[in-house]
Amino acid sequence: MSKNRKVVQSFDFGSEAQVLKSRLESEGIEVFLRDEAILANDPFISEAIGGVKLEVYEADYERAKSIWDELRIYATDEEGRPLQCPNCGACKYEAVYLEKSWFYRLFPFFQDPVYECQQCGTRSRNPQPKADDDE
Repeated sequence: MSKNRKVVQSFDFGSEAQVLKSRLESEGIEVFLRDEAILANDPFISEAIGGVKLEVYEADYERAKSIWDELRIYATDEEGRPLQCPNCGACKYEAVYLEKSWFYRLFPFFQDPVYECQQCGTRSRNPQPKADDDE
């Protein structure tokens, strides 16, 4: 088995990474958290070092990524309908905040999010919800 590791996801806080770590370990996947101790001592440098990196062995990467995709909560409209990417059709939008200054990191609600498709990378300010198939 290859001992090379790959990053599944980076998290701003160690507690977020622990949730996925627990789930992956319950599935028999060995997990490593890089930079967790550093951020536990100084959480304000998360942006500078790229957060807590959750890593798995390369052989387990695809399975771990699949489990992470099941657990993720993607963006929805006010009625709870998933937002659909006009480029690839996936319903995997996440809100991202483009302003990176310390003020906006502390108070992200002062800026409007841009939605980014996690499948193809398309960005949109006003993505549309997935159309109901039965109408």
